[in-house]
Amino acid sequence: MVNSDFLKNLNKAQKEAVIHLEGPLLIVAGAGSGKTKVLTSRIANIIKERKAFPNQILAVTFTNKAAKEMQTRVSKLLGSSATGLSWLGTFHSICAKLLRKHCSVVGLNSNFTIIDMDDQTRLIKNICKAENIDFKKIAPKYIMAIIDKWKNKGLYPNEVVINSKELYEKNILPIYKIYQQKLKELNSCDFGDLILHTVKILEKNSDILEMYLKNFKYILVDEYQDTNYIQNKWLNLLVSKDQNICCVGDDDQSIYSWRGAEIKNFLEFDKVYKNTTVIRLEQNYRSTENILSVASALISNNQNRVGKTLITTLEKGDLVKLNCFKNGKDEATGISDEIEKIKKRYSFNNIAILVRAIFQTREFEERFLKVGIPYRILGGTKFYERAEIKDCVAYLRLVYQEKDDLSFERIVNNPKRSIGDNTIKTIHGFSKEKNLALEASSKIMIEQNLIKPKTKIGLRIFLNLMNKWRNDLNIKKINHIKLLQIILDESGYSAMLKNKKDLENESRLENIKELLSAMKEFDNLESFLEHVSLATSIDQEWEGEKVNMMTMHGAKGLEFETVFLPGWEEGLFPHQKSIEEKGQNGLEEERRLAYVGITRAKRKAIISFSMNRFYQGDWIDSMASRFIDELPEEYIEKNSIFDETKEEIDDFEFNQDFENDDEFRSPGWNRYQKRIK
Repeated sequence: MVNSDFLKNLNKAQKEAVIHLEGPLLIVAGAGSGKTKVLTSRIANIIKERKAFPNQILAVTFTNKAAKEMQTRVSKLLGSSATGLSWLGTFHSICAKLLRKHCSVVGLNSNFTIIDMDDQTRLIKNICKAENIDFKKIAPKYIMAIIDKWKNKGLYPNEVVINSKELYEKNILPIYKIYQQKLKELNSCDFGDLILHTVKILEKNSDILEMYLKNFKYILVDEYQDTNYIQNKWLNLLVSKDQNICCVGDDDQSIYSWRGAEIKNFLEFDKVYKNTTVIRLEQNYRSTENILSVASALISNNQNRVGKTLITTLEKGDLVKLNCFKNGKDEATGISDEIEKIKKRYSFNNIAILVRAIFQTREFEERFLKVGIPYRILGGTKFYERAEIKDCVAYLRLVYQEKDDLSFERIVNNPKRSIGDNTIKTIHGFSKEKNLALEASSKIMIEQNLIKPKTKIGLRIFLNLMNKWRNDLNIKKINHIKLLQIILDESGYSAMLKNKKDLENESRLENIKELLSAMKEFDNLESFLEHVSLATSIDQEWEGEKVNMMTMHGAKGLEFETVFLPGWEEGLFPHQKSIEEKGQNGLEEERRLAYVGITRAKRKAIISFSMNRFYQGDWIDSMASRFIDELPEEYIEKNSIFDETKEEIDDFEFNQDFENDDEFRSPGWNRYQKRIK
């Protein structure tokens, strides 16, 4: 008999998911449908109905926060009966526990250490040095990412098969072999090993596997749509003959393929586990009816999905706004004006701006600093505090002011010019003794042969470049935007980012392009540098009321009263790279990302795009995102926000069918033209 306490405040579908305890169960949990409540009530029900002891339940989450939340909720439901949930935790924490017991099978001692990312980086660097591999061209983080990819696919070094086209991977495989050997020698493993070793142990040792098959009566998995190959393999192995596995997730929120997540785990669940029961949690407790209608209509264009229809008992609410702006600056201004209007009704903490790419925050930061709207960047750094931006600004500062020692220190060996810390320390000592700036000291030390020959070459090249750039600025009167482009080219900084295989370099390059756009707003280098100084002097304080800015990826799992979704333009969203690399699958993941963005909103959702954007020193035409065509008209309020007259506004069509003689077109524009021909 089910204890009625667990059924309180549960809707029909939630109750069904809680009391269904026999056989495989897939819970398709829509956004804001109370999946955590269902999972915890289900665990409590299993224990209360004496279907299993707490230590016979395997409950897996992706984050420690989620695991702690689940433990707390179960404890509230059961009190002392909830003690003993020893197998509730993250994939990594549970696998670490298993591995401690059986580590000798993979050649480790029970006191093995788990190395973090810093230790991984250091170990990879040491291996590269020992093997004479230039890690300046292939970043250690990139090497780690490839190794992690192999581990996520369940592959030890001797099991990896290299595609002939994957030249970089061919070079990384020998590193992987040495890396694994070193880890064994150090009696260590990385996070990828925790799951990989455990899977290999279970696969090759039937006695160990049988022990856990007998122990785990029920398996529950949260955020199942985010599982990768090796995580799913591990779960498959641990499912007993009763097949009491319950996976909860939302295929419409599968947005992490770049981390290795495989949506097919979710879509093919019923093929792997015969006689699967599918329960859909479609009652949304977060958003208004209009917001849900827009999100549902959009995601219905995806082919690869289980399918569900979200409903709500909340009011219809405001129509979802769709705003068209003339340019990106106007978009930032329009959104800040809207925030000013609603701030009395909604606190800043309950307002979010969700962007596709992190470089997009710049224009909003600029505007918010100007009008005094407090903000925070979640999961990222303020624009002018990002390393590549600080590097660019340092180059410009030193060109402008040769006594700027802080800038000299930052960029004299960036990119690498064989000028090490010892040399800089020596220059510092000379500078202090002679009471000179670091650059002036360097010149004298070269003249007096106080610098090592190899270092002298690199330092002289740098000093000559500085003189050349000052001549460009002061004699040739080259404007500050062109000057930075010259500096990035001639210093080798652009080449360093383009040539170095690094996962983060694409984002860094996008940020630099956005910096070039920002500089357009200033008449000269002096005014721009002054602006940067003022912008960076304001500390990022997390306390108090602040508007939240973040990427849509970073917003998953969060909710806000009001959500702004700017930059819905072809090439930016859906992102050009995603479509080029993954085709239709990439497009569908981008659409899922749009769905996630919209469903973060509880009361107000405002989507916007711009007709033009300033990009790398030139104005380009933008096309409205194809996703905008997929939004249902009856739930949308369209607004064209221009400074021009009403007549001109009325002439504007949301299909972007207008003429422009400008030769510059966004990638999205060009792609759209091919699509409509």
